[in-house]
Amino acid sequence: MLNSFKPLLILGWIAACSFAFKSDEDGGINVVVIDAGHGGKDIGTRGRISKEKDVVLDLTMKLARKIKTDMPEVKVILTRASDKFVDLSERSSIANRRKADLFISIHCNSLPKNKVSPAGTETFVMGLHKSDENFEVAKRENAVILLEKDYEERYKGFNPNSPLAYIMLANRQNAYIASSLNFAGKIERQFQKYADRNSRGVKQAGFMVLWQTAMPSVLVEAGFLSHAEEERYLNSEEGQDQITESIFRAFKQYKEEVESN
Repeated sequence: MLNSFKPLLILGWIAACSFAFKSDEDGGINVVVIDAGHGGKDIGTRGRISKEKDVVLDLTMKLARKIKTDMPEVKVILTRASDKFVDLSERSSIANRRKADLFISIHCNSLPKNKVSPAGTETFVMGLHKSDENFEVAKRENAVILLEKDYEERYKGFNPNSPLAYIMLANRQNAYIASSLNFAGKIERQFQKYADRNSRGVKQAGFMVLWQTAMPSVLVEAGFLSHAEEERYLNSEEGQDQITESIFRAFKQYKEEVESN
């Protein structure tokens, strides 16, 4: 693992990664990719009674079934439908290969045990983090690349612990920022309105899984497993139904808005 970054090295890394972006106005929402974060040897964060990889898989499967049932015209693709490890680069590659119109990555949040954990939802889009807290979330989610084989070669030397790397990362994926922010805002409003959750708002940070997607993309932090009450909620049938219904309602609103223009 590289301990530090040189600007020229990062510029070379950015240049080596190229993507074909569609226009932000390319018609309807026909294909959606839903990504259950972590999986397999990557458990994500851990609460007292559950692991992130399991909670987000449950949420993903519920959301997928909801979209398939209520909107059969939409093709739903999952990056994983079981407890398996999927490289970050492969998650975004799945969306790019299938020419997805929208990418939704679902996660759960956490704070270190020596801090009082907040509760609530956050929805992230790709961008430059504006607080140390956002940076810590991005570092935690990106650290999974260290479990991947040949990660230094695959990610052109990206260091998930380097602040400079994130500055360069944020400058690369601007094609869909407006649409991503729009969709993220709808998700957080539904979390408040329908699920009665504490919305911590729409935020920006440098997530590798979002940076490599060639379509509007969001990363949803559905709640804090480090908060005992919220962890119980996220593991309950009612809680999971409310979280997935909120995302579905936001998706439906976003789809109707895009297709009415």
